[in-house]
Amino acid sequence: MAKKGYHHGNLRQALVDAALELIEARGPMGFTLSEAAKQAGVTPAAVYRHFDGREALIAEAAEQGYAIFSDLMDYAYQSGQPSALKAFEATGRAYLAFARKYPGHYIAMFESGISINRTPELAQVANRANGVLEKAATDLSQHIPEDKRPPASMFSAHIWAMSHGVVELFARNSPGRASPFPPEDLLETGIGIYLRGLGLVQPDD
Repeated sequence: MAKKGYHHGNLRQALVDAALELIEARGPMGFTLSEAAKQAGVTPAAVYRHFDGREALIAEAAEQGYAIFSDLMDYAYQSGQPSALKAFEATGRAYLAFARKYPGHYIAMFESGISINRTPELAQVANRANGVLEKAATDLSQHIPEDKRPPASMFSAHIWAMSHGVVELFARNSPGRASPFPPEDLLETGIGIYLRGLGLVQPDD
């Protein structure tokens, strides 16, 4: 159903909201700018006052998604303090929670093919989310001598990849695929096994 009565200059956000609904329903390539305009209750010509094409509209949705994602990751990190392990694990759980609560944003960010370097603003907010995970990883590895310490950027990237894999395979209702365990449990045990293998946490932690 088309949205009616946008006013007070919020057309740009109305278009983003419309795009998010269409992205969630059809995927990032499954709609046109004209359909986004209709969903927002405006003429197609009105879209070009704010966006020069569908990719720009999706990029804005991705940028807003990364801002929400970064805030959630930071909140998760802070909530796990003062335990470095709990803070690190919390960021992984935040990834799953974000994908479930904001599917349109998630798709725009990770499945649309939009480069995070498309604009400086998008790159900045995307890197902020990654920075939270790297900070948590750095905290977790402080007890290891520097010359034996794995790079925080490496194992934080591995955890990001693991989180993404669990989301894609088991947390977003992949057709014909079901997990024998809750996605949160899969991720938590996977993180534990990985970190113990690197010697970052002890078996009884």
